[in-house]
Amino acid sequence: MDHPQFPRDPWLATLMDQALCEDIGRGDASTAIAVAATVRATARIVARADGVLAGLPILELLFGRLDRRVGVELLAADGDRVPAGAVAAVLRGPAAPLLTGERTALNFLQHLSGIATLTARYVDAVAGTGCQVLDTRKTVPGWRTLAKYAVRCGGGVNHRLGLDDRIMLKDNHWAAGGDRVADLVARARRAYPDLVIEVEVDSLEQLASVLPLRVEWVLLDNFAPADVREAVARRDRAHAATRLEASGNVTLETIREYAAAGVDACSVGRLTHSAPALDLGLDLEIAP
Repeated sequence: MDHPQFPRDPWLATLMDQALCEDIGRGDASTAIAVAATVRATARIVARADGVLAGLPILELLFGRLDRRVGVELLAADGDRVPAGAVAAVLRGPAAPLLTGERTALNFLQHLSGIATLTARYVDAVAGTGCQVLDTRKTVPGWRTLAKYAVRCGGGVNHRLGLDDRIMLKDNHWAAGGDRVADLVARARRAYPDLVIEVEVDSLEQLASVLPLRVEWVLLDNFAPADVREAVARRDRAHAATRLEASGNVTLETIREYAAAGVDACSVGRLTHSAPALDLGLDLEIAP
């Protein structure tokens, strides 16, 4: 697979500092009394379960902040599918910083690899249909860029990174503005001509009123697969270039049915808000 580009934005250094400060506090008291500064060790990051990796470059960034003498050798790449027992990385250096950074490093890797692994399961479920698996903005605050990177590692597609990169007109926007959707779309095209416009609908009747507006995307909210199939047929009869996204309680058990109904994409919030962590461990061996 093509390996996604790991984000190297300045905010990541701040996140590393915050995470280490949160865990270390006034100092790692346990390591201070148990490990002499001269002790060296080798640590291996090992997969305890089959999964897809994400976040490995964090190891160098994080341990480099603890002790620049720690060397990191990556034996796998983000986006790789690995079996249980696979060694993803080897770290060598003073034992103390390896022990101090263990939990923080695993917290990052387990969470991000869990997102990548769950995303890959959804992508596998729609293989051959042409349906994209999209993420959402339902992310842990401060982690969005990393979480969406992990989605890409699993083969998914990022939807919106934030409120500024797409116009999404939902029912609450209609209610708050008191305007017809046609008026909102026209206003959006004037004010933000470079942004994609997506309109949420919750019925086939609403879809009929939106299709003539020729927006780039329509979100089919909580449609049953049969209604998605009808929505696709109506879109095709209208010869509209509008792409259709199914959203709302799309699960591993149902996503194939939605994809088979002809929808262009399914968005899945649980990719980033409910993905179980991938079981990874750090095995430490003291150097002779």
